[in-house]
Amino acid sequence: MSTKATPFDELDRKIVAALIENGRASFAEIGTAIGLSATAVKRRVDRMRENNVITGFSATVRPAALGWLTEAYVEVYCDSAAPPRRLAEVVRNHPEIAAAMTVTGAADALLHVRANDVEHFEEVLERIRTEPFIRKTISYMVLSHLIPDSPEAGAPRPATPGHAANRQ
Repeated sequence: MSTKATPFDELDRKIVAALIENGRASFAEIGTAIGLSATAVKRRVDRMRENNVITGFSATVRPAALGWLTEAYVEVYCDSAAPPRRLAEVVRNHPEIAAAMTVTGAADALLHVRANDVEHFEEVLERIRTEPFIRKTISYMVLSHLIPDSPEAGAPRPATPGHAANRQ
């Protein structure tokens, strides 16, 4: 991996925006949209991958299509001896945890959990609570998404601001 900083210019921004909008777009399609050859786009994408600007490609899946109909946010309160890296190890062992982050405020962490149903969610919560350093949890069940086209609701990630204008 390259350790030398490489400039990230407007064409790189347009390429990243195009890939965010459609990760399956070909280099030729992206090149046509931004005024570069497919080879030039590939070179830039390869460079951005090498420099960890682009860290991977993934599919966006609608959770309900997989049977994940129950969703909750869980505040996690830990003993003072629990470092974030230990909590990170724990959450990686639970495939139902869609996202996890340390937070400010009274709680130590916030987990986004998806499950088949309430029974499955309860079983996940019981597994999380067996960790010796977890003091308590507080759960908030999601009733509905107020922004149904958000990534949290399972919608594709939106294009970056100004991207539509950049593609013309």
